[in-house]
Order: sequence, then structure tokens, then C-alpha cells
Amino acid sequence: MRKLLTAALVIAACHGNDPATGGAGSAGSAPQTTPSTKSGPGSSAVGSDQPVAAGSGSGSSAPVADAAPPAAKPADPTPQAPIADGGHDFTAEGKALLAVGACGDVPAPDGFDKAALADHCEIIKKAQDDYAEKWVKPASEFFAAHVPKDVPKKVIYPFAGGDFSTALTVFPDADLITTMSLEPSGDPRTLDALKGKDLDHALKKVEYELKFLYRVNFSNTQNMIDAMRGGALPTELIFALSALKIHGYELVKLRYFSLDPDGTVKYLDDDDLKKAPDPTKAAAQKRNWLFANAEIQYKKPNGRVQVYRHIRANLGNEDSKGIGTGLKKDPRVVKYLEAMGPVAGMTKAASYLLSWESFSIMRDYLTSHVVWMVSDATGVAPKWGKPAGYDYETYGEFVGPHIPAGNGIAKDWRTEFESEPKRELSFRFGYYDKHNANHLIIIHKKT
Repeated sequence: MRKLLTAALVIAACHGNDPATGGAGSAGSAPQTTPSTKSGPGSSAVGSDQPVAAGSGSGSSAPVADAAPPAAKPADPTPQAPIADGGHDFTAEGKALLAVGACGDVPAPDGFDKAALADHCEIIKKAQDDYAEKWVKPASEFFAAHVPKDVPKKVIYPFAGGDFSTALTVFPDADLITTMSLEPSGDPRTLDALKGKDLDHALKKVEYELKFLYRVNFSNTQNMIDAMRGGALPTELIFALSALKIHGYELVKLRYFSLDPDGTVKYLDDDDLKKAPDPTKAAAQKRNWLFANAEIQYKKPNGRVQVYRHIRANLGNEDSKGIGTGLKKDPRVVKYLEAMGPVAGMTKAASYLLSWESFSIMRDYLTSHVVWMVSDATGVAPKWGKPAGYDYETYGEFVGPHIPAGNGIAKDWRTEFESEPKRELSFRFGYYDKHNANHLIIIHKKT
């Protein structure tokens, strides 16, 4: 478990408001690797077992003579592989948390105060229903019309916090979605250890943070430090389970994993679990960091199995005290990502970190692997995206950032918005601008 603890310290900047200063620049990303999947004791970071195929970017073929048969579609260079077996199965704990924390349509386990759970779920279900009607519905309509049908089925979402729901809104058909942030998925064994006032207090924390996320479309960093890193319940995991419920998916399987040095996924197994600290005695943050990286298999009723992974990782270039090792010294997350090949991407409310020199490795990964990406103004700015071969489409309005962290890149974004046709945006996507205006940017590789 010592290696697992190291894994929990590989981190990424939060999905929220983090004022800071940074510069511009670029750095090369780590060499491409294609790891395999293993099951066994945990190690640091998280890897790829390549459970799904990478899609292809949009393009055009050369004209052919009328009499010639249509050209055969090239074979996918990374055909879909079966989801790897192995690791301890936490599905029972996941379903209990789906019922108690996320108020999904599954029976609650015995031993919990039914009246207290009913009060909790009345609050949660109202927040979920309001969010589904006021945000998911218009956003889904927008993305159904704007996401190309041939985008890669592997999706990456850096600086995601607990926001799996937006990824499902944008990419409902993805084979694999990977989110990354400072927040650990959390210890799923906690629920049985909480009763009475302790459980009530933990559920109140979940209620507050879910309502905040669903109301403003991003999470506040300081709140997440308390609710997710040190939460008595695995709040990050509950957010993901709530997203499944909102979007009509079923939980199929829950496992935890870490990364080998080459970026290979290694699932937490029974031997690792025996060494984990007692959930009734050990501090919540210590346990949550041990259970940092989770994999959820999910599906629509009678649908195919899809995969979601959350990785706790420091997406900065350098090490940071109390946060973890940076990508220069520990490139395992980059290797995990590079093994996917071409990907679709998204980010929002990312504190403008991708415009800083101190996050150039992640930015360079995006500009060399993403085929299509959506973001607010915390995404890849034109000064880096256009030289890398991307076209930009802007929606809504952007005059300037609403937090100082974006001042250094504000002019670049403002110039891009001014040069583009006016396109309306009826919903918020991440941060608003300094005048509270909604805005959104789509970038795609030129064909």
C-alpha cells in the first residue's frame, strides 16, 4: 500500500477558482508508449488498458471515378479490446453509495434511517431534476448538433474536479472518458462506518457541493479540498454516480486502480485491500488518497458497456508541496494518455492554467493528440492552438476573465472572439466572463 499512497500524490490542478500567476511557453511531452493492462498491487499513478478504440478525426477523401467502387474505410489502428479482468470488485459499495449518496433508482441497504435518507434524497433529486431540465437539456441539444459523429471515442477532461456529468452531456457515446484533477475518488468502504450524526453531516456536505456544481456549472476549489479530499464520504465518487443517474445510465462495475511507471493500469486487488487502513479509525484524507483513482463501467438499459476513469494527478510541470509530483519527474499520466492515440477533449473552469508556462506539458499533450475539443476560455488559447493546426469557433461573448488568473491570456481570447461571427450561447459552460456573459470555444484540427 506504500506504492498506492505514492499514486495518490500524483495530482492535477483543481476544477475551480485558483488565483495565481503564470507565463506563456511550451515544452515537449513525454515519448509515446502503449502500455498493457495488469492486475496486482497498486503503484503510483494510473495507466491504460486500452479498453476501447480511438476514433478518427474528420477528413475528406480524394475524388474517385464514377465507375469505381467506394474506397474501403481504413482499419482502426487501435481496435476495441475487451475490458480487462482483475482487481477487487467494489460494485456492491458503489450501488450502496448510489442509493444513499446520489439517490439513484436502486434500493438503499438495510440499517440506515429511512426518514433521514428521504430528507436527503428530496434535496438531491430536486437539484438533479432542476439541473437536468435547465442545463443538461439545452446543452445536450447544442452538443448533439455540434460534436462531429466521427470524433474519437476516447475522451480526456483535465482539471475536471467532480464534473463527470458535463462529459456525459458532450460525449454520451464515448467508449472511455478519463477525468483528471486534484480530487481523489475516495474510500468506498466509508458508508458502513457512518451512522447517526456523522452520516447526516457527511450527506449535508454532499448536498451542498452537488447543488453548487449543478447551479453554477463548476466547483469551487476551496470547497473541494474539504468535501472531496477530506470528506467522510467519497464525494468525488458520489458526484460520478449522480451523473450516471441524471443521464440514465446503470452502474455495472466499480474498481480502483493505480499506474505503473509505463502508464499501465493496475487494479487494486484483495491483497492491497487487506493492507488498507480501517475506515472506522484512519483519517478520511489518508484513506481517500489511497483510493484515489476509480474506474466505473456503466451502460444504458440494454446498451453496451462504457468506461469512466477518474485520476487524481498533478498536471503541473513541477512538484508541489502537499499536492504531489509534477509531470516532468513523473510522466506516467502522460504515458497513460498518449497510449490512447487521437482523442476528443474538453475542459472548463480550469483556472486558466493551460495558459501558464508551468502547465506547458499538459498543454503540449493536448495540441498534439486532441482532434476536437470544447472549452471555455481556460482551454487552449489561439496563440498555441493555431500554430498547432487548429481552427476555432467561438460562441457567446468574452471580454475578459472574471478572475485575475486569466489576465495574461485575455487579449488573445478577446481578439479571437472579435474576429469570429457572432454565435449565441443559451447556457453557461464553465466560467462566465468579466461581464457575466456565457462563452464557449470549439477547436478542431484542420482537415
